[in-house]
Amino acid sequence: MKTKIYKIMCAACTTVALSSCLDTVILPDDITVGEDFWQKKSDVSMMVNAAYQGMTTENVMERLIVWGDFRSDEMVQAGSPEGAIPNALAEVAMFSSQVTNRYATWSDFYAVINRCNIVLEKAADVLAADPNYTEGDYLTDRSQMLALRSLCYFYLVRNFRDVPYVDEAYMTSSKERTFVQAPPAEVLQHCIESLEEAAANAIKAEGYSDSDWRRVGWFTFDGINSLLADIYLWRASVLHSAEDYQKAVECCDKVIASKKAMHKQSASETFVQEYPLARARNAYEELFVTQNAEESIFELQVKANPALCKYLYKFANNNSTEGFLKASNIFSKDDNIANITTAVGAKVFPVNDMRYFSTIFSATANDESFNIRKMISNNAITSLTAQPRATVSRTYADIDQNYIIYRLPDVMLMKAEALVQLADTAMAGLSDEEKTTKQAAVDLQLRQAFNLVQAVNTRSLLDDNKADSIKWDNLRTMGRTGKTGMELLVMEERLRELCFEGKRWYDLLRYNYRHVSGVNYSSLMGDQGLSALPANSNDFLDVTTRGKANASGLKAKMANEAYLYLPIPNSDAVLATQLKQNPAYGSTNQFERK
Repeated sequence: MKTKIYKIMCAACTTVALSSCLDTVILPDDITVGEDFWQKKSDVSMMVNAAYQGMTTENVMERLIVWGDFRSDEMVQAGSPEGAIPNALAEVAMFSSQVTNRYATWSDFYAVINRCNIVLEKAADVLAADPNYTEGDYLTDRSQMLALRSLCYFYLVRNFRDVPYVDEAYMTSSKERTFVQAPPAEVLQHCIESLEEAAANAIKAEGYSDSDWRRVGWFTFDGINSLLADIYLWRASVLHSAEDYQKAVECCDKVIASKKAMHKQSASETFVQEYPLARARNAYEELFVTQNAEESIFELQVKANPALCKYLYKFANNNSTEGFLKASNIFSKDDNIANITTAVGAKVFPVNDMRYFSTIFSATANDESFNIRKMISNNAITSLTAQPRATVSRTYADIDQNYIIYRLPDVMLMKAEALVQLADTAMAGLSDEEKTTKQAAVDLQLRQAFNLVQAVNTRSLLDDNKADSIKWDNLRTMGRTGKTGMELLVMEERLRELCFEGKRWYDLLRYNYRHVSGVNYSSLMGDQGLSALPANSNDFLDVTTRGKANASGLKAKMANEAYLYLPIPNSDAVLATQLKQNPAYGSTNQFERK
């Protein structure tokens, strides 16, 4: 059951009086706290909730959508009128973002980071001031703020690459601030260290009832390990690190084991599933209508979600017929599972896959784009019948959709992705006997990855119709059970399962990094220079630009790593003169400084 935290969060914002207006500089310009603050346990609770609330603002939510989905092949612009937002989206779609583009801003994430830093710095004072605030309370609050801060930095690294790492609190605008970018390897290492500390003192989801929002609304042990797995998987893909892939698997195993242990068999279950996933007939309702589902791990608790409404449903309050964005034509219906291609993420849904019917509204043949149903419709879908958009009549006030950051299928597929990459297929110099032994080990590891994909796929079929599930033998006949085939299969399943949940662009980036060499993640791009950065994978470029005008020109333009990232926002660089611009957007001194 979804129970909101509106009153708690509103109290936090009103009482603490965090910045009344966020400036466009890196950190909020005015955060003032009264002299009588940081005296009681409730003061800390208010600030912790205010930090979480910062992630649910419209500015943050629209970036989660645009950064994670629109930059990929999942979404296209709808036919909305001209205006600031459509123009900015067009720049993003053409990989031509200006330094003033509204989406090339990071201040809202740094505002959350600063709230986390304030709690991390000031909460210890309350231990001495309030006997009701115990060391256990303090460690729990610290764990959550370390995790939330790390999540923000992970988003920033994946979208800007070279970002300032700030771990001190700024309470007033008079405090001297110096912002120097750190290379991504350094920032991610800070995140990993913070998350390891957070995990040691994390709250456990099993301590809360199924109806308690804190079970998934707070960063629990499972959420922290999910984020750790994600970071390790990202770093492993960039650095081609078997050690990091193995750590990703270990973190995923902790989450999977925890979710299995918490599962309570219901009277309606006729058999015991290997993984506690919602059945096909119930999945959409549990995840996106009731929300805070059993398989959820961490989701932002949202009171109102105008960003989701504007971008995916109605861009002009209740007076428009569509949002700024629509699903791309990769979601056109194709019932033939045998037609899975070798592209990075095919558009194929199995015949009885209910995810297709819950992903987009009914559409006519030959459509170039589709209205998105996922998270927009608040009606359950229990049959293989496409729902017309006209049956949904929600208003802005009705869009109170939570935003899921992690859920169990995501973690299962992260583990599958890491297992595939850990399969060592190098056979040079081995004897025939050694090759046979090693190939058997590779086949076993790839089969383990396949089993995870199949479990996610099968639960999405009507009445668990396993006849329509992906089959190992079928894939083997198609020549797709090797490492390359399994890598693509995981990508395809992540597309089917997690579309429009802010994952696809980052999935594609990991794929790209795995297929390029020469990445220097310990150095700023501005120091390396544009010509020294590695070229992007052709397969990645083919997928990213498919369906777009002048695809060949875009592929030529997206020559190397720098074009994977947004420009450093000019509004911040004007004030922080030591920041170095992404070389894809001009020289390091090409900011409009005054």
